[in-house]
Amino acid sequence: MTSEYSLEVGTVREYFGAMGPSWVAGAIAAGPATMASLITAGAIFDYQLLWVVVLSAVAGTLAQYLAMRLGLLTERGIVGVVEDHLGETWAWILVADVVIAAGVAQLVIMKTVASVSATITGIDPRLWGIAWGGILVLGLAGQGYRFVELFAKLLVTAVVLAFVASLFVVSIDIGQATQGLIPTLPGGSALVAAGILGGAVHITLITMHSYTMRARGWTERDYDLATVDVLASMLVAFGIYSIAIFLVTASTLTDPDLTTVGAAQALGPLVGPAAKWLFLLGLGAAAVSTLGGNTIVPPFLVADKLGWGTTVEDTRYRVLLALFAVLSVPGAFIGGEVIGQLVLVLALGTVGTPFAIAVVLYLLNAESVGASNSTLANLGGLALLAVSGGLAANFVREQIATGLDLLSGLVLIFALVLAAATLVLFGQYVREEVPLA
Repeated sequence: MTSEYSLEVGTVREYFGAMGPSWVAGAIAAGPATMASLITAGAIFDYQLLWVVVLSAVAGTLAQYLAMRLGLLTERGIVGVVEDHLGETWAWILVADVVIAAGVAQLVIMKTVASVSATITGIDPRLWGIAWGGILVLGLAGQGYRFVELFAKLLVTAVVLAFVASLFVVSIDIGQATQGLIPTLPGGSALVAAGILGGAVHITLITMHSYTMRARGWTERDYDLATVDVLASMLVAFGIYSIAIFLVTASTLTDPDLTTVGAAQALGPLVGPAAKWLFLLGLGAAAVSTLGGNTIVPPFLVADKLGWGTTVEDTRYRVLLALFAVLSVPGAFIGGEVIGQLVLVLALGTVGTPFAIAVVLYLLNAESVGASNSTLANLGGLALLAVSGGLAANFVREQIATGLDLLSGLVLIFALVLAAATLVLFGQYVREEVPLA
């Protein structure tokens, strides 16, 4: 399998310019919800959850690689592939899963973007919410996918550099950090761990990848380039981003009630204004990149399910983009503390993710798709399914133990429906794809 791009003959600049689809996923992953989980983990549990942070980068890379394989081998959007090979009901379940997870996330991300903008400028966050909604409509509905891709690459690079720079103005306890690489799950950490993993292994990232590659015109001959795209964005850029934020937070902050914006402000008196502003600017860039990337995901899947085009050349898709952008504006008017909302949003995504992973693994091993997965890729996928499913189950169990309210009750229902769907899908695969002895 060859690609028109070669690591041997291509320059770094050419390769960076050619990459793109996985950087949009990385822009969503490297967002304020992930940051909220990392800040919470570092402030409450010190270095103890560093192993989860490292695992999230590895798991996110593997999830994107599997999604990439499916997209390149079928050269279609995932919803169309699901509908052809599994049926219309399964396609609608996948669409509903993504719309719910991405829709809830969009509101809270908009609230974060508006809050950071208000902190930097002193202008009312509600006005910023309206302004950012307009920017989304003009940028996405007007310019389409390539606007998102360029924006994502620039912002993710800037975010990573900002947080790496923060490492040089704080004091890291190397001994404790090394101990944090030993897997352990302290009491009360299930929600935070699910949030950290959910930032990297999220249903929106897995399902959007086939559409962003189609927007780029990538086919199976671009397999090498697509693989490097995944490794550079998720394993390297996202991994550095996550580890840097976690280490800075674990080294300096001890207040478990800090907000994401409050964390940036708190770094000022602790380690100087340089770290404060680097952290704050990194947060702002991460929030904006995630807002833009997340906006395009539900329209991709809904348009594909309805048989519409998935580029702005199709007016119906353009309207969907504009509508989802406008519907994100009310997020700036939501009350309450954003850090808990962000962590819950990622945990909700974790609950919805095992089903998406199961769908991708099913299709990659179905004879009708045309190219079976390797044993190593299947083992990795099953490990990913087990880890994400285990963290999702721990999160749900913790929610039940602490008492259900309306929101956590809805999350429980969501989790039970998708768990049942995953089990039914497994049974269907055994009946249809596993040969009888």
